[in-house]
Amino acid sequence: MTSLSRSIDQLSHSRYVTSVLSGVLLGLSFPSYPFVRLELLAWVALVPLLLSLRTVEKPGEFFRRIYLSMLLFCFISLWWVSLATLPGGVLTLFAQAFFLTVPFMAFYAVKKMAGYRFALFSFPFLQIGWEWAYMQQDLSLGWLTLGNSQANLNLMIQYADITGVWGISFWLLWFNVLAVKVLTGSKKEVFRFVATMALMILAPLCYSFMLWSRDGKDIGSEAKLNVTLVQPNIDPHGKWVQQNSGDIMDRYYWMTGKAVRENRPDLVIWPETAIPFPIFDTNYANDLRSLRISMRQWDTALLTGFIDVMYLHNKSYEAYNASMLLDSGNGAPQIYRKMHLVPFAERVPYVDYIPWLGYATFSLSGINGWGRGLDTAVMKLPTAKYGEVVIANFICYESIFPGHVAEFVRKGARLLTLVTNDGWYAMSYGPYQHLAIGRLRCIENRRAMARCANTGLTVVLDKYGRTIAEIPWWKAQTLTAEVPLESRLTFYTRFPDLLPKIAAAISVLLFFVAFLMNRKGVSLTDRKP
Repeated sequence: MTSLSRSIDQLSHSRYVTSVLSGVLLGLSFPSYPFVRLELLAWVALVPLLLSLRTVEKPGEFFRRIYLSMLLFCFISLWWVSLATLPGGVLTLFAQAFFLTVPFMAFYAVKKMAGYRFALFSFPFLQIGWEWAYMQQDLSLGWLTLGNSQANLNLMIQYADITGVWGISFWLLWFNVLAVKVLTGSKKEVFRFVATMALMILAPLCYSFMLWSRDGKDIGSEAKLNVTLVQPNIDPHGKWVQQNSGDIMDRYYWMTGKAVRENRPDLVIWPETAIPFPIFDTNYANDLRSLRISMRQWDTALLTGFIDVMYLHNKSYEAYNASMLLDSGNGAPQIYRKMHLVPFAERVPYVDYIPWLGYATFSLSGINGWGRGLDTAVMKLPTAKYGEVVIANFICYESIFPGHVAEFVRKGARLLTLVTNDGWYAMSYGPYQHLAIGRLRCIENRRAMARCANTGLTVVLDKYGRTIAEIPWWKAQTLTAEVPLESRLTFYTRFPDLLPKIAAAISVLLFFVAFLMNRKGVSLTDRKP
């Protein structure tokens, strides 16, 4: 036995060392501060864990190893959630770790029926199918999709316009599986697996260079919208004190007026819940009048976050975290209501079906128990140069949902806009991680994004996820940039869930095949890795 074989054998039989190692590598691979670039760790992060699972037969032991690894992964990647709400943050970490164990337990079931080798090559399909299915239900946080770890590795992820983030996850999982086979396979197999891994590195690079060389010929020909973003740097807790509303609006008026006089933008964007009260309610008629007067002076459109209230027949009401587009005249507002709400912080999952669950809210200041919007409503901005420009506006956390953003683009959106408030997370890398994930939505749909934050990171991104312009962290400042408009639909935009649905279908088929192998009594020798 060679020293490498002995080391692998020892690693395979170590109880929790591999769990800790994989959990730490996964956590470190996710985006954090800009000067920390460890995303390549995700390409091998699962190798120690997958090696150790070869010899585990008891389901309890198998689960403990997986859960420990996923808990460390969640803690390193998401600890900053607890800065907004400590109980909610702790619940998020433990619950998210549990949900991340599901595809591994499916791996265990396949391994028991058909052996480790069969389970290993089934794992990428099981994982991708689950990542997608998990994101479809209310309890999903959806933040730790494996492909998100590569969001800042711009050179390697441009193929997301074909596969979406699901393809990036799939690529990483296969690379990890092949690395395991390199360490455990025969000499003949090793060469084949190494060659495949080399191609997996070269192929994305070639695709990126091909795109950029082709796009370089069209520089200067695209349409561009002049957009001003306002980052007021307002305390996210203090803004909900009613006495502060006047001061908050005065700050927006002053910053916007100065920026409009200097830059003459086509569109001004204010961040999430910039107007922290239901301005269309009769009680705020004077505030609405002041806003309309200011907009006529600016002679430009405004897209802003605000509180929207809908009164119901039984004299109750539903409040929404919403955004609206207002023109400079007296036209009716175009309103979008946030559809994906942060579990427990903004809305308790399944509270519509089990009302008493509403008591489980771990609310942030001012955003307790929002209603859920029902439609991906695009906004139509009239411009002198380009006619009517369709805009997609989504709110904060919604940027992590790839299919949600793609639906806006299928409805004709030529520009992505995001209003957010990352100030809840202080000086942590949470806002940077949120920004990084948003880059994937630009790449998937080949749309530029204007990202306007209250406190945090206000940035303009191009269709390749690259930064065009940005405001320094935690500065009260405005930014005006020429934002490109696009109209072509990518393969991913047209078929956003194709890959994970195929993976889910293949997973079912693999379970059936494993079941048949088990019924037919495939020998243990055949099942060995």
